[in-house]
Amino acid sequence: MNNTFTYAGGSLQLCRWPLNQPNSSLQAWDAADELLIQHTLEAAAQFTTSHNRQPKILIINDSFGALSCALANLEQVQVNDSLLAEQGTRYNREQNKLPLGQLHQQSSLQAYPNHPDIVLLKLPNNHSYLQFILQQLATVAHSDGIILASAKAKDITRNVLAMFDNTLGPTTASLTVKKCRLIQCQFNAKLKPSAAVNFPLRWPLDDSSNIVVNHANVFSREKLDQGARFFLQHLPLITAGQTVIDLGCGNGVLGLKLLQQCDDIALICCDESYMAVESAKMTIAENLPDKLSQCDFITDDCLSKQGDKTADYILCNPPFHQQHAVTSHIASQMFNDAKRVLKQGGHLRIVANRHLGYADILKRLFGNCRQLAADAKFVILDATKRS
Repeated sequence: MNNTFTYAGGSLQLCRWPLNQPNSSLQAWDAADELLIQHTLEAAAQFTTSHNRQPKILIINDSFGALSCALANLEQVQVNDSLLAEQGTRYNREQNKLPLGQLHQQSSLQAYPNHPDIVLLKLPNNHSYLQFILQQLATVAHSDGIILASAKAKDITRNVLAMFDNTLGPTTASLTVKKCRLIQCQFNAKLKPSAAVNFPLRWPLDDSSNIVVNHANVFSREKLDQGARFFLQHLPLITAGQTVIDLGCGNGVLGLKLLQQCDDIALICCDESYMAVESAKMTIAENLPDKLSQCDFITDDCLSKQGDKTADYILCNPPFHQQHAVTSHIASQMFNDAKRVLKQGGHLRIVANRHLGYADILKRLFGNCRQLAADAKFVILDATKRS
């Protein structure tokens, strides 16, 4: 795969992140990035001429840093919900010898900077997260600012355009270029938007008195997803004093149930999404505030911040998508990290779609794998770290 990205301002060498994975050779940008960069360079030049200064740029959801790198000469704030997106941006800027001084990175949970001159948004797949982003922009945008967004044409639906119209102001979409379209939105400070969604969402967990807290970009917006529901029926029996890691913790419902089953465990909730880690923390705080001292909540690239041989159990519902790409590399990294972090005799227990073939991967890695349960869609697998 050719990693040379050529655009109006020059060319860059861009890689997907993490490196050394099967999908790292896939292209780290798409036509939606190209559309945003082209229009931003034109808008930035016009702005500089008319205002006698460079514009302040706000970049949202820049997966591998293509936007940040192409606009590296402009002061910018980059907002992501993904730790991996932040790491990928810094890596690609360093590989292209682009200075980091004008790059300011912040998480999705931090307040957006006031009055950005140009906003660039790669549309997220999750419409709840898109609504959250638009609501945040409505609090900081100004009528002279430029708001640009882009995605594949099939993802720019009437509903998406209506979200922009109703939250920010008049919105138009371009004709399709290389299967992508550009959205341009004019902020209307006098707009009275339709009722805002109050994020994070809270909803009752089935057959319990528990409340689950879900931030906008966390999977399963208002009810338990089928995989987690099945996993809850097959949690391990944890004994007092053991350390358990909920890897890819999402809203923290697995950790919550384990804390309720055993009073004296150490729980670590890890996820690469800032919103997921905060959701897990809030879920446990909502239901078991006295147990927070037993928990750590860590935004991490799999288990990179965990020491070797430190956990008794690792639970995981591994994803098999990165952006739009179907991939097994995230699960493979999770499994390899789990083997390193587990103590001798420790267990990795996962729930997975039946068709993914994870049992064979775990057998090769651990030398063993048991199928504990299965239904029409999911399997529960358990692997033991042996000497």
